[in-house]
Amino acid sequence: MRLTTLLATAAAVATVSAGVAAAGTLDDVKARGSLSCGVTTGLAGFAAPNDQGRWEGLDVDMCRAVAVAIFNDPDAVTFTPTTGKDRFTVLQSGEIDMLARNTTWTFSRDVNLGFEFLGVNYYDGQGFMVRKDLGVNSAKELDGAAVCIQTGTTTELNLADFFRANNMSFEPVVVETGDQARQAYEAGRCDVYTTDASGLAAQRAGMSDPSAHKILPEIISKEPLGPLVRHGDHQWGDVVRWTLNAMITAEELGVTSANVEEQSANPSSPEVARLLGSEGDLGEQLGLSTDWAKNVIARIGNYSESFERNIGVNTPIGLERGLNALWRDGGILYTPPFR
Repeated sequence: MRLTTLLATAAAVATVSAGVAAAGTLDDVKARGSLSCGVTTGLAGFAAPNDQGRWEGLDVDMCRAVAVAIFNDPDAVTFTPTTGKDRFTVLQSGEIDMLARNTTWTFSRDVNLGFEFLGVNYYDGQGFMVRKDLGVNSAKELDGAAVCIQTGTTTELNLADFFRANNMSFEPVVVETGDQARQAYEAGRCDVYTTDASGLAAQRAGMSDPSAHKILPEIISKEPLGPLVRHGDHQWGDVVRWTLNAMITAEELGVTSANVEEQSANPSSPEVARLLGSEGDLGEQLGLSTDWAKNVIARIGNYSESFERNIGVNTPIGLERGLNALWRDGGILYTPPFR
């Protein structure tokens, strides 16, 4: 009888705890009046303060989009810079509500560390950058090289795997932030700088002479980057997940910040009507307003607008869409339907 009672009590506590977690973060954010979002310490195009101190970038747009979904205010968010080493501790402790700072979705981070990845806002892969005067054209020519690398990242293991598989050795020069890695590389402390290829492009753009450096052709890993939250808070996870999905789906459906008002008044398809809240109750199901996604597109733009504004070919970062093009345009960007 006692064991049965204990088991019943444990089950009841687990049920109550799950219910509290499910309602927790969104209610906390609403009560606080702002979102707390973890970003990088500074990576051009993804998350960095501009000359006026305002945070900008693809990942920053993800944070601002969630703030708009909740408050219809892109400035209802505070940014917490995090390093590769401390980002998970900051999220797990509750200091931030979500993390959006070019973090790779892996099994161990998802399962063992207790986080929930909510989608991919940039498909990437690890690469290598060298000075052109080094005379190297392939990563397989780097035997014995000194390599700058950030600690607490997937790049450390990928680097070791690549060099071991190719019977090469390297000398690690370990730093904590991307800026420190760039500075060490520019100062000649290492021959090679390795990180996600998008990060290399961003760091090269900030160098005194970007044309003196080149990114080698080898991509040695899969790095699906995206926002994450703590495990257990399913409603909050849905809010962040479907905010990202709304931006991607809006691009697919041809809804932009320029035409969203017209599309809302005269939807071009039933899915556009559901997305923008012209019909249905998708916002209510998330605990948000009916027009939450419409507001996101109006204030932040669809995925393409965010990509091109922050890291596209007409920016100093100069990235092609590549894998990050829509599935119908030769990429792998794809979301579930809004229905």
